[in-house]
Amino acid sequence: MTNAQVTALQYGFIGFLALWAVVLVPQLITQLARYGGLRLRGIATTAAVLLYGCMTLAVVFLPLPGPGTRRLSQTVQLHPFQWITDMHTELLKHGEPLSQWFTTQTFQQACLNVLLFVPLGVFARLLWRRGLTGTVLIGFAASLSIEVTQVTANFGTAPYAYRIFDVDDLMNNTFGAAAGWVFGALLLALLRSPIGVQPARSERVHLAQPR
Repeated sequence: MTNAQVTALQYGFIGFLALWAVVLVPQLITQLARYGGLRLRGIATTAAVLLYGCMTLAVVFLPLPGPGTRRLSQTVQLHPFQWITDMHTELLKHGEPLSQWFTTQTFQQACLNVLLFVPLGVFARLLWRRGLTGTVLIGFAASLSIEVTQVTANFGTAPYAYRIFDVDDLMNNTFGAAAGWVFGALLLALLRSPIGVQPARSERVHLAQPR
């Protein structure tokens, strides 16, 4: 993870705290009025969704381009699995053996793109009760929205496009959402407690005793 990404996560966390402070008070008031008490599960769920959203947006869009930021020579990448070629090129550039492919920044970035959408898949399964197909569509649509926003320079609000529209990111994000759905389904299966069946009680019957 680069220093820029760490800084972006810090800003994302600050944004989460600010947004959660705004959302938390109305949520507490609503719970007290509706249920007569607090429901920690609902509060934790809201916090988790807000945290994920803020962190994701921060990593995707920050840092914004400054006056000294160099413009990209390429803004669109439409070759599937180009990251594998880039990983090989990176190894050759640094004179490292092919066995060290997992240490390359290209591979780590691809993994981060997958992991970025895993929580979305978990939320789709556990919170929104979506099936695998629906989750894949949600992941694809969310990733496509991000890529379009990037290639259009945040819909013209940025001075120029500072992130690449990458079809590999689209594929990895969608795969991450699907993996998150599978993880959520497994977690749900583990948390479901089986119906307890009590064994039949043996009862001694006295024939001479009236019942």
